[in-house]
Amino acid sequence: MDVETPELENVKATQFSKEQYMTWYESMLMMRRFEEKAGQLYGQQKIKGFCHLYIGQEACAAGAVSALRKEDKWITAYRDHGHPLALGTNPDAIMAELYGKATGTTKGKGGSMHIFDKEVNFIGGHGIVGGQVPLGAGLAFAEKYNETGNLCMCYMGDGAVRQGAFHEALNLAMSWMLPVIFVIENNGYAMGTSVERTSNVTDLYVLGSAYQMPSEAVDAMQVEEVHLAVERAAKRARAGEGPTLLEFRTYRYKGHSMSDPAKYRTKEEVAEYKAQDPIQQCKKVILEREYATEDELKTMDKNIKARVLESVKFAEESPFPEADEIFKDVYVEDFDFYRE
Repeated sequence: MDVETPELENVKATQFSKEQYMTWYESMLMMRRFEEKAGQLYGQQKIKGFCHLYIGQEACAAGAVSALRKEDKWITAYRDHGHPLALGTNPDAIMAELYGKATGTTKGKGGSMHIFDKEVNFIGGHGIVGGQVPLGAGLAFAEKYNETGNLCMCYMGDGAVRQGAFHEALNLAMSWMLPVIFVIENNGYAMGTSVERTSNVTDLYVLGSAYQMPSEAVDAMQVEEVHLAVERAAKRARAGEGPTLLEFRTYRYKGHSMSDPAKYRTKEEVAEYKAQDPIQQCKKVILEREYATEDELKTMDKNIKARVLESVKFAEESPFPEADEIFKDVYVEDFDFYRE
């Protein structure tokens, strides 16, 4: 990953306000503490099924949220706890969903991989690799058709770009000039397989060139870089200039899922990326520019941890779905998402 000079870093920092840095820090810290607790609860077998943690990738969500509008639509794959937290979904509902409780975001029917929240325009985590990519194009088509001026953020992992659905979606998005930002969260590994072992094309953003789509790589360990890249792409989309492909170069500190010991990575590799931790980089700016003191940040961390514990209490005290719920929500009876 490119290393910037202190002078360039200082220029970058001055582009954003104290309030923005504090918001980013709080958002990323909430994602981190929530995920750490989720991992602990999974180990205690209180959370079952699959569980994919976002630890290390928090800037990918926080930096994008700050660059977009509340009316924009969001869709992602199954590593999907961080995005709704960044968008403002109640942590109680997400934790309850992880527990499979009726008070969860999808009434306990979706679990970790299928968090949805219509209130914040989060159209879900999706378990089929690459399956959400054409859905993201479809959401963008609806925005263009209805002339809303909104766009769709469509996230995927680096493994999804080897799926045919990815290429079909990019082709249609450019053909119809759809307002969609395709984001590859490239954490280096598709499950346990490194990007280098899947293709000779390892700079994934260049895949957009086959469709003449504006594309770029982004250092997604820096929340500022994420914000700026999404801001540029959003400006093009709202101007009717079509889609953008962004490769967020990020890293997950944990395995692909909770069942993955991640033995395919060296300790040195993990340590190298932990030295670039997005939360710590944000914290460094806050302290250097005296936006907050160390004690104030510790208090914020304490409050966030307490809030996460509240979500656990809510989940544990919530009921499981009734048996007849299995027959409900199979078909959509009254979907007015785009209805005037």
